Amino acid sequence: MNAEPRGQGEPVHVTVWDEALPGAPRVVLVHGTMSWGTECFAGQRPLAGMFRLEVVDRRGFGDSPDIERSDYATDAEDIAELLGNGAHLVGHSYGAAAVMLAASARPEAVQSLTLIEPSALRTAAAHPTVAAALVRIRAAFGESGREVSPQEHLRRSTEPYGLPMPEPTPRMLRAVRSALGERPVWDAELPLGPLAKATMPKSVVNGTWESAHPDYREFTGMALMACGEYLAEAIGARHVQVPGADHFPHRDRPDEVNAVLARLWQS
Repeated sequence: MNAEPRGQGEPVHVTVWDEALPGAPRVVLVHGTMSWGTECFAGQRPLAGMFRLEVVDRRGFGDSPDIERSDYATDAEDIAELLGNGAHLVGHSYGAAAVMLAASARPEAVQSLTLIEPSALRTAAAHPTVAAALVRIRAAFGESGREVSPQEHLRRSTEPYGLPMPEPTPRMLRAVRSALGERPVWDAELPLGPLAKATMPKSVVNGTWESAHPDYREFTGMALMACGEYLAEAIGARHVQVPGADHFPHRDRPDEVNAVLARLWQS
């Protein structure tokens, strides 16, 4: 399925998983960086028996068209249009920033909002753990980070942290190439006021990171957990912590996260 938002030219690609009865609740799911829709949300596929899952490929990823520079604000415009007359909305990592902007722009069209491991750290910069992480991340992933090849960036993003390096397929390398040119999400300035005022059910989901490599947990995980807790309180969301998971709780522990999502979408 291709869905064409206003003003963006070529349509973004949306994979539809839907074995539910006609009229089942719609859900729009938005992936993070170095990924694409069906790869990121494969663990949520079983929910298609109860819900219509519309799995988005952000521009530059999956089967969506190329873009000169991936940008959460552009993604938000796409998502706001894809909401149509109303849908539940889920965003992971980088995708959570786009989802937050789309929900702020069209709260009346969002039936529930779920942020999984949101990485818009600047929104929680008042937290000392997040503030310290921002210094590290800005230094490590500044302009110089774009000089490495996609394959080398993929290696640096996984192997030093005890993570398996994904197979460098053309699709994966394209995703990494797009990620290298993205507008940095950790520095995204996102207004929290509209989300705090919005009345839809809201959840923020984090892993507990205890099973992650210590360097990975120290460099990123502690800040992401603090950011999730901060955002949940700031926007009036339920904060869900998933044991035994790190940055991909919906992939590491799909049954636990799917139970959280199903309850939210049925409420």
